[in-house]
Amino acid sequence: MNAYPWPTGLPHNFGGLEGEFAELAKARAALLPVPYDFSTSYQGGTRWGPQAILVASQNMELWDDELGATYRAGIHTLPEIEPTALGPEAMARRVETAMGWILDQKKLPVLLGGEHSLTAGCVKAAHARVPKLSVLQFDAHADMRDEYLDSRYSHACVMRRVRELCPAASVGIRSLSEEEAEHLEDHPVPMWSVRQLRALKGEFRPVLEALTDEVFVTFDVDALDPSIMPATGTPEPGGLDWYEAVDLLKAVAGRARIVGFDVVELAPIAGQVASDFLAARLTYRLIGLALASIPVVARP
Repeated sequence: MNAYPWPTGLPHNFGGLEGEFAELAKARAALLPVPYDFSTSYQGGTRWGPQAILVASQNMELWDDELGATYRAGIHTLPEIEPTALGPEAMARRVETAMGWILDQKKLPVLLGGEHSLTAGCVKAAHARVPKLSVLQFDAHADMRDEYLDSRYSHACVMRRVRELCPAASVGIRSLSEEEAEHLEDHPVPMWSVRQLRALKGEFRPVLEALTDEVFVTFDVDALDPSIMPATGTPEPGGLDWYEAVDLLKAVAGRARIVGFDVVELAPIAGQVASDFLAARLTYRLIGLALASIPVVARP
């Protein structure tokens, strides 16, 4: 109910939700903005990503053409995490604390980044509570360096740290360093380039079989083609399109339980809001898919 004697605009939260649909106590999903931009190595700007997604979401129709009125399950937007200048490892610890708190509240945790280094904290919190967790990475880059610019917790190392905790599958990969290529030759992991994913022709079984029954999704928006997602720090040609991404996510949600996710690496471009809107729609679709995840049937 409006407490003021004049009409007011939408609340500054995801979807501009009001009343019962935004209350923490009733919400099934809790969204955490993390405006962090410390270890990005080409174009910066990811600190503005969460704000751009929130603003775009307030101008987005809340009827999903495949999932319906997802917002009715309740989406609470939490206060953003204050960044630290101590570096990405310290920031990952802050994220771990916050994501653990959300999970302990029995809510679906949704992190809006911010750079990709934040995922290390997300996965550590989830893995502590879901021991058989696996991670599905959408990304243009392998992010498998052991160290980058004197940091083992750089955005360029995040999946190396994740794979030290739990199994992971990666899709959309089309850029990696010589160091990463040599490491992956000696230590193969489930990884599909865009060409390899398209060669599956929508039969995503190999990707699904690389995952466990409980999955955390980390979605670096540069997994998408820069023709639809130019607003990211290191855009790579030849990316996924919208339907390839959401069709795979739908297949995962039909096979496993999505226990949480992040959407990272949006670096908004002034005056070009299409990328912001795509990231907001992607976040909303992922919330709906995660909440609708079917009960997992025991595998033989």
